Order: sequence, then structure tokens, then C-alpha cells
Amino acid sequence: MQHIIKSAEMANINKGAILIPARYSSERLPGKPCFPLDGIPMIKRIVTACKQSDLPVFVLTDSKKVANAVNKNTTVIIDEETNFRNGTERCASILDNDIFNKYDYFINVQGDMPDVTVEMIHSCRDMLHQWDVSTAYTHLKDFCKERSSPNTVKLVRSNGDMLWCGRGFTGYGDWHLGIYGYRRSALEKYMDLTVYTEEIIESLEQLRWIKNGYSVGCTEVEFDGVEINNIEDVNKWEARHAALSDKDIDEIDTESRAVFMEFESDWARHYNNK
Repeated sequence: MQHIIKSAEMANINKGAILIPARYSSERLPGKPCFPLDGIPMIKRIVTACKQSDLPVFVLTDSKKVANAVNKNTTVIIDEETNFRNGTERCASILDNDIFNKYDYFINVQGDMPDVTVEMIHSCRDMLHQWDVSTAYTHLKDFCKERSSPNTVKLVRSNGDMLWCGRGFTGYGDWHLGIYGYRRSALEKYMDLTVYTEEIIESLEQLRWIKNGYSVGCTEVEFDGVEINNIEDVNKWEARHAALSDKDIDEIDTESRAVFMEFESDWARHYNNK
């Protein structure tokens, strides 16, 4: 039997941190965290945006290559061996590390959100006063291309609760964005929750919360950015911002050039093996 798990009282959340799960071995976009966006590795853009929130930022990854791409003053946790199903599992896995003992809530900013905003981060944090788990959405235009794309996750909601998320339905729903908030007490339980068929079919980590009876709070935010899932999204991002081809190689810092050289080698090897 399932039970709806939603806090009856306002929780006192005091100290939080941002976790950015960033998997290098992405199937749809190999080396995704290090993909150059206007001369800057995507993961570095995400870290910079997250630090605008004044919360401490940690990168969780499966590769030293990602660690080399972020600023030297950013803490990176590398686990190259564990095969996590999703980013939330990677976030939950670090809770037994002593450096995280002082935090009672976490914000998970997915490693494909270069346009994440402080508003999104703070909105998910504020929802945690009432919900154990939170997320964010924005409206989809009725006839936009994203509405029919399986890469755009659609969210169904009611009175601040996320009822369901899916990739397939196209005629309704809001755009679910790749950001979550967790109270520590909830995140500690995630790895022990049942993995249901719907989560596997949809490949959506948030469905584990819903199927196990958690009430997930969702907040509306303004978002006019791009989530990077494939090379088409990279092209879309560059069209909205600035194309790397317009930037002279001398304008790219030395560390980023080294990251890109290694990334290009992996990228070429991936396509040569197809």
C-alpha cells in the first residue's frame, strides 16, 4: 500500500548546497559536460550560474575530465565505478561523506542546464519549507516544436503538486525543467525506494518519488533557455547566444583549450566506432 508523503508542517531548512550530477559517458551526446558552448565547457557555465545563488556548489561526476573542466575552487566528487540509474541516485550516494553532514537540503541542478537561473534555484529551495521534494516548470507554447519532442519532459500538476511527468504526451502539460530540491531526510531514502516500470520506460528519475507515494511540489518559473540533450540542442543554444565559430581560438582560456582537445578526441572516437 502506498501512502502520500507530504509534510503537514512548515519545515525549518537552514543550510543547503547545490549538487550538479554530470555524467561524461552520455549516450546521446558523448562528453556532454565538456561540450564547448561559445568557448566554455558546459559544466563550467552551469557552475558559474549556480554560484550566483550564493549556495555552495559541488559537481558529482564519473570522470576526471569533467573535474578538469570546472574552476579549481569547485569541489568535485568523482565516482567512476558505480553505475547509477540517474542523477538523483548519484546525489543520494554522497550523503555519507562527512563534508555534507552540515546540509539539511540540496538542490540538484542537472548537468545539461547551462541556462539555469537563480530564480529557479531559490524557487525550488523555498518549496522545501512545505514539500520533501520540489521541482520547477515553465509554460510551453501551444504550437512550439518542443511540445512534440520526447526530449522535452511534460509535467501535469494540480494545486502545487506534480501529478505526473512523461515524454510521450504532446497535447497538454507544462515543460518540466531539470532541477530538483530535496530535504536531506527524503534524499537519504531515494536509493531504497522501489524502481517501478514507469520510471524505466520513461527514463525519468522523478517518477520514483511519485510511484512511491511522495507528493512533489512544483513551482512555476520564467525560462527561455535550452536544455542540452543532443547536438541539435547545442545548435539551438548557439543560435540564441553566440556560436563558437565566431570566437577566435586565442580568446579561449588555456584550461578550456586543453579540455576541448581531449573532448574532440573522445567525440571523434565515438563516431568512428558507429
